[in-house]
Amino acid sequence: MKACQSCAERVNIGCRHQQMPVISRAIGLLFIYLPILTLPFVILSAYLTYWSLKLVGAENVKSWSDFLPERASHRYNLKNQITMDGSFKFSMAQSKLFWILNCTWYCPYSVALFEWHAYMVKVVENWWCPFTHDRKNGYTNGAIDQSFWHIYPEEKAKLHEDDKNNPIFTETAED
Repeated sequence: MKACQSCAERVNIGCRHQQMPVISRAIGLLFIYLPILTLPFVILSAYLTYWSLKLVGAENVKSWSDFLPERASHRYNLKNQITMDGSFKFSMAQSKLFWILNCTWYCPYSVALFEWHAYMVKVVENWWCPFTHDRKNGYTNGAIDQSFWHIYPEEKAKLHEDDKNNPIFTETAED
C-alpha cells in the first residue's frame, strides 16, 4: 500500500510535492500569501459579527485571542529557529525571520481568525435558526442558552420536538 493511500481521511500533499513542477510550487506559494490582502476584510467581518451578537444581547462570546495558541507553546523563537537549506540562493526558507513571521504570526493568527469567525457564525445560526440538519452537531462549540425561537413560547410551540430540545440551542431541554 502506498503511503498516500494509507490515510484516506488526510489531505495528500507531501507525497506529491517534490514531483510538482517548480513553477507550480512557486505559484502555490504565492497563493498562500495573497490572502493577506483580504485579512482586513475578514477581520472587519469577524468584528461585525462579534458586535452584532453583543448588540442582540450575547454574553460570554469568545474573543479572537481565545483561539490563539499560547505564546509559550511555540517551540522556536528568533534565537533558536531552525531553517531549511534553500533550493536557490535567495530562498526565504533559509531565513529565521521568515519562519518566525510565518509560523508564529501569520499561520496561527489566520487560523485563529477563521476559527473565531466560524465559531461566531455557528452562534448566529444557533440563535436565529434552531432547526436541526445533518451538519448541526458540528455547531456544538457555538452552543447557546436558548434560541430566538425559544424565548417566545408561542413560537417555540411551532418547533419540531427535536428542535425544541436540542442541547445546542436549548440549555434547559424538556424531557
